[in-house]
Amino acid sequence: MTLCLQGTRITSGVAIGPVHIIKQHDFEVTEYSIHKNFLQEEVSRYKKAHNNAKNHLDSVLNNIPQSTPSEITAFIHSHLLMLDDEMLSDAPVEIILKQQCNAEWALKIQRDSIVSIFDAMEDDYLRTRRDDVDHVVKTIMQNLLSGAVHHGVHHSQEQRFSGHVIVADDISPSELVLMQHQGIAAFVTQTGGPTSHTAIIARSLNIPAIAGIHNIYTLLHETETIIVDGRFGLVLTNIDDEALHHYHRLRREQQIQLKRYKEFPHLPAITDDGIEINISANIELAEEIPLMHEMGANGIGLYRTEYLFMNRSTTPSEEEQFLAYANVLMQLKDKPLTIRTLDLGSDKQVDSGKQPSHTITNPAMGLRAIRLCLNDLSLFIPQLRAILRVSALGSVKMMIPMLSNINELQQVLRLIQTTQSTLQKESIKFDPDMHIGGMIEVPAAAICAEMFAAELDFLSIGTNDLIQYTLAIDRTDDEVNYLYDPLHPAVLKLIAQTIAAGQQAGIPVTMCGEMAGDPRYTKLLLGLGLQEFSMHPNSHPPIKKIIPLCNTRKLRRQVKRLLKSNNHTEFINQIEKLLC
Repeated sequence: MTLCLQGTRITSGVAIGPVHIIKQHDFEVTEYSIHKNFLQEEVSRYKKAHNNAKNHLDSVLNNIPQSTPSEITAFIHSHLLMLDDEMLSDAPVEIILKQQCNAEWALKIQRDSIVSIFDAMEDDYLRTRRDDVDHVVKTIMQNLLSGAVHHGVHHSQEQRFSGHVIVADDISPSELVLMQHQGIAAFVTQTGGPTSHTAIIARSLNIPAIAGIHNIYTLLHETETIIVDGRFGLVLTNIDDEALHHYHRLRREQQIQLKRYKEFPHLPAITDDGIEINISANIELAEEIPLMHEMGANGIGLYRTEYLFMNRSTTPSEEEQFLAYANVLMQLKDKPLTIRTLDLGSDKQVDSGKQPSHTITNPAMGLRAIRLCLNDLSLFIPQLRAILRVSALGSVKMMIPMLSNINELQQVLRLIQTTQSTLQKESIKFDPDMHIGGMIEVPAAAICAEMFAAELDFLSIGTNDLIQYTLAIDRTDDEVNYLYDPLHPAVLKLIAQTIAAGQQAGIPVTMCGEMAGDPRYTKLLLGLGLQEFSMHPNSHPPIKKIIPLCNTRKLRRQVKRLLKSNNHTEFINQIEKLLC
């Protein structure tokens, strides 16, 4: 009898193949003292391991085909930059000398210090950056403990993963790139989540993937054939003939679809009843822009600026930010750019490592995003100036994250006006009519969407946070993330209310959360009245395929009945009709 294991959906593909297990070593690091006469030898040992780690990543870059998308190699470059950062190149050396301890222990102390910074962040995307720290530290540690032997994946031509489903505790971005070129069918991990760098790469490479299946080594066995159903986050084992036949057919259909998707990127997204739908891209790196153009995006609907503030001990200057934003804008070829202001958590580590002044018991409700920026204008004003300056160069919009009350918004608008006046006095050009928008990701903001719409030029629904705040769950917490439900009636009503507020005020409403890029929800969102979507570039083709088949008038009637339903069974039945 076929058994199902439930995990967290990373990509939506389906794969069938034999299991290949990679057991990563959880290094047990022991502290021991180093005599002062041998401290320099210990420092040299650390530097050699650090250098070997860099050589390993350089080798990864040199061994992948030139056809590899630039957004993929950008992640490996980010790990190389992390290795070059003094936090990993110099700080462990200082710990060795100061505490007269072994290199492994010094690296562990520094790793724990860095990870604690990311753990304090509420933003799930930023919090999962700790995975990148662990991947880089593990590479150094492997060199220290095993003499430059890389456990897991290496470059040996004798090692072949073709057609296999890789099962591991976790997989680093560099390992995944190598695995992809060795022809893996899919991967399944115990840890990780949908916002990790590995997950982003998996989506870019269209590799079926599932994370968050605990006790994976006892549930799956080497060489057994399993099915990975990324659509629903399922791993099927002990497969019967009927299930195997069904998924082989489904896999063939998906492969045919992937070939057809190449026709869709540059076609306009127009519904059956003539409504043109605007589809933009979410990016964090300039290296992702070629893929955005390839997928035919209408512009950037969400440019995350947090990346500029990460992996460094000082904040980026106004000039550095201006040049980064201008570089992105110039590559857009006159398409619009929406820049989201800094959306960091309550840790304040961007400010030269300054610790919070008190213990934060619930960072989800703490000093983050626009609250942090308003609390620390030394972060916010340089970014406002940089965004305003780049607005003189093309079509630029500014988006404010995590608004929760009107007073907060009015503070932001006053700061923008003051900054504009200052720039004017300095004879620095900017677009005085640059559009200002707000992200609706707190239930209070969705309920008061009419008030926000009256003050802003556009609204953007951030479903990731809106869902978890509405349902009081942390979607990255394995204990409760099964409750994360985009189809909960309360979530749908808040989305509908926000879209209606924008329509009443005559301003556009877009959606930039994961829900926008999931083809399962496209018809539902169109029925809710959504006409602007922003998503990862690789999500564009399947969404563009669905849109021409949709009649928005019919869908709106269906959704209207759905939202009025007070009967759970009736609600589920109508949802299923919309999702089929």
